[in-house]
Amino acid sequence: MAQDWTIKELISWTTRYFQDRGIAAARLEAEIMLAYALEEDRVFLYTYFDKPVNQQERARFRGLIQRRARQEPLAYITGEKEFMSLSFEVSPQVLIPRPETELLVETALDLCLARKLRICDMGTGSGAIAVSLAYYSAGGKVTAVDVSLPAIEVARRNAERHGVQIEFCQSDLFAEVDPAQEYDLITANLPYITAAEYETLDAGIRRYEPELALLAGGDGLDVYRRFLPEAMKRLSPGGHLLLEIGAGQGQAALDMARPYGCSQLVSDLAGKDRLIVIREESQDEYRPLEDR
Repeated sequence: MAQDWTIKELISWTTRYFQDRGIAAARLEAEIMLAYALEEDRVFLYTYFDKPVNQQERARFRGLIQRRARQEPLAYITGEKEFMSLSFEVSPQVLIPRPETELLVETALDLCLARKLRICDMGTGSGAIAVSLAYYSAGGKVTAVDVSLPAIEVARRNAERHGVQIEFCQSDLFAEVDPAQEYDLITANLPYITAAEYETLDAGIRRYEPELALLAGGDGLDVYRRFLPEAMKRLSPGGHLLLEIGAGQGQAALDMARPYGCSQLVSDLAGKDRLIVIREESQDEYRPLEDR
């Protein structure tokens, strides 16, 4: 790179470089990475478009470009990912939160209304779901569970970042969770990618994101089949269990869920299967979410 490149020139060059390598949001990623290299926000880039970038800053930016060219996800490069309008720390120890998972949180918050519920988030990863529920709900008591201790450490830091109180537990599903504890709401975004689907994922996902958080056996629902009977034992009367699933798994997931309570399939904005809601059947009447 030349000695006197400006912010505008660096963004233009990097955008073209990323486009040539098939990176979809090339301009946006170029801006995010340059702002990160400069330790500024994106507003700064537009305010000082013609500002020269010094050699040390360019060297740092060049290193980030090289990492992205190797298909490392942008969120791991910057160590940050926005979810539910909150900023979360992420690292290769946790799955990067996806926008589609916001549907699970929004549905859970709709069920919370103004009540202080006992909530358990299973497979918490970065804590995106648990922290969002603790942050936006009406003071519910949230427990976050994950089999990975490094993931729990990331989630704990995210809870501290947003000033929410969460109880953390390292456990394979409910194995180490207090057996006497019941929950009004259980959320789970457990692995649901089949082996065949895993091979078709973007190379950056397969190379950098934790396989443990993605890959499930059989038709992708094997982990949920192990989880469901345990979860229903922990659900309080009239409580709800929310499971994120993959597009196209809706019917199989409904068949799996049907023996455990009143179940409903929720689609995302693109019309794809995304969520199974199961309600413990001790209450007399089941009302679909759209009737609430």
